[in-house]
Amino acid sequence: MTRVAIMQPTYLSWIGYFGMIDQVDTFIIFDSVQFSKRSWQQRNQIKTASGPIWLTVPVISKGKRGQLIHEVEIDMTRNYHNTTHIALLKHNYSKSPYFSEYSPELFVLLEKEYVLISELTTELIVWFCKVLDIKTTMKFSSKMENTGTKADLLAMLCDQVDATEYVSALGSREYLEESDAFDKRSIPIKYYEYDHPEYPQLFGDFLPYMSIIDLLFNVGPESLSVIRKGYK
Repeated sequence: MTRVAIMQPTYLSWIGYFGMIDQVDTFIIFDSVQFSKRSWQQRNQIKTASGPIWLTVPVISKGKRGQLIHEVEIDMTRNYHNTTHIALLKHNYSKSPYFSEYSPELFVLLEKEYVLISELTTELIVWFCKVLDIKTTMKFSSKMENTGTKADLLAMLCDQVDATEYVSALGSREYLEESDAFDKRSIPIKYYEYDHPEYPQLFGDFLPYMSIIDLLFNVGPESLSVIRKGYK
């Protein structure tokens, strides 16, 4: 049995994203679709004493309407994002229990001068999976055959990795159920539902939907166990 999930790469993803990766055998990073500016593809949130704040990677978008995720370049004229993000992480998490254990390797990745945002986001995804001990196989849709849109494209990608089950985000349910693309290939669809678990945090009451960084710095080696508590 080969369970497959397909999701766009996101920056410093939330814990449910890694929960989906952990639930499948093969995870396809969906980098061959149109980039969405000011989305999770280029930003995420961390918790501070004043509440959540955004960490955003600037990209070159002027005159590049319709570019695909794997084509989008980081705006290096605004390369302050590297140092600013690291400074904000140090300021808000230096007192967390596992900051000193994980921050050196993470900061090495954040300090690198990537050309494409997908290089940055996917390298971070791979690194987080490594420290979380998630062993799921990774593929990139941009390196696979891409034909059709929506359900037809997703089904084609699943077919290429011999999927026996497709695990989908709930938000895709409507258009998936309007199509027979998966039925034609005899690939059943299961929907990923996630109840956000609580865990120890800095700065008062628990705040859900923060970047995976928040969990990792606060819980460390128990992070995957916490993630798995959210599975339905």
